[in-house]
Amino acid sequence: MNIIPIKAPFWVKWLFPHYIWDFDTKEHVLYLTFDDGPTPIITDWTLDLLKQYNAKATFFCIGNNIERHPEIFNRLKEEGHGIGNHTYNHPSGWKTRSDSYLSEVIKTQSCIENDAVMGPKLFRPPYGQITNSQGKTLRNLGYRIIMWDVLAFDWMDTISKETCYRNVITKATKGSIIVFHDSVKASKNMQYALPKVLKYFSEKGFEFRRIPE
Repeated sequence: MNIIPIKAPFWVKWLFPHYIWDFDTKEHVLYLTFDDGPTPIITDWTLDLLKQYNAKATFFCIGNNIERHPEIFNRLKEEGHGIGNHTYNHPSGWKTRSDSYLSEVIKTQSCIENDAVMGPKLFRPPYGQITNSQGKTLRNLGYRIIMWDVLAFDWMDTISKETCYRNVITKATKGSIIVFHDSVKASKNMQYALPKVLKYFSEKGFEFRRIPE
């Protein structure tokens, strides 16, 4: 049974006010984010689709994938999407020593900055699992820790692609940060749900933007 809620509860946001869960806005704006790439074929497919809707997103990249697929990472930058840090090997902060965890983040940030990505340092913890001390250290180093308002649950093979789509359209509101994954594991659900999400909200007058700087 899945115990993680589709929409982040207000009390979680209240308990962790230093993390960014959504954006307070009256505009019809949504913030699509994609974790775990860049991934061959899937990330390119995602970028092609976003371009059709003139949509921008923020990609939280794994450092190891950046190094293995630099051409896809370059495309993310060239097409004006936001770039975030998602560690080098996707460890859980709850199960990793803080010094090792910090090394993962710094190593990935080096991959990002070596490619001259400008803007704020954005970080999303894998699985959403990060200790208070890890979070405080990263914030002191200038990272903005980006969590989420709505999870598509595209990575879960026990959830249908139709449910993945409904998760987003029934829970996302103005200023929501929405999580998808440009990964092999999530591709079946994501590649079904994302086109429908873009169409649904575009027809309602929403824009899709990268995380604000």
